[in-house]
Amino acid sequence: MKKFLTALFLCNLISPSIADTNVFFGDKMNSFSLYGAQSTGSGSLLKLVQPGIWEFSPQTLIMAQYSQPIKFFRLDSRLNLDVGQNFAYKSSHGLHFLGIGISVDSALLQYDGWYMGIGIGPFMRDNMDRWVESRLVFAEKVFIGKNLNDDWNIELFTVHFSNGNFTSANEGFNFVGLGFGYKF
Repeated sequence: MKKFLTALFLCNLISPSIADTNVFFGDKMNSFSLYGAQSTGSGSLLKLVQPGIWEFSPQTLIMAQYSQPIKFFRLDSRLNLDVGQNFAYKSSHGLHFLGIGISVDSALLQYDGWYMGIGIGPFMRDNMDRWVESRLVFAEKVFIGKNLNDDWNIELFTVHFSNGNFTSANEGFNFVGLGFGYKF
């Protein structure tokens, strides 16, 4: 883990973090994105980066995100206001939720319009369920994106919602999906 963090730190030093533009925005100051995702089941945070343990379950996440550019430890980042609705059906009935959150996404690596990063932020949900017994959850996200032109971008992402074991029931929600963003 120390080698990984050292390499990440060195990449940050040599990355174009002094540039006038933010990789998420270019020369724009706002963006609006729509995300759609399929559930990869409940369980561990490892489901963010280990597709071999995904168990697709009958849930769909739709999320809208408004963002503005920021710098976070000299990394190109975006501050987001997120509104998401999880639709659960069939065997997952009763696991639906509507959530609103504030998150920060940071680009750890970027090259020629491509970027890869992580995000985190708290969300408040409208109800509790058998997977997570709290209304407060945290979202952790891993994503890879590409700026298609000056106005549009596309992202492949995974996201995990859980409460950090604040309650006895905390299986978490995991999703993988695709997002489209418009910069203005």
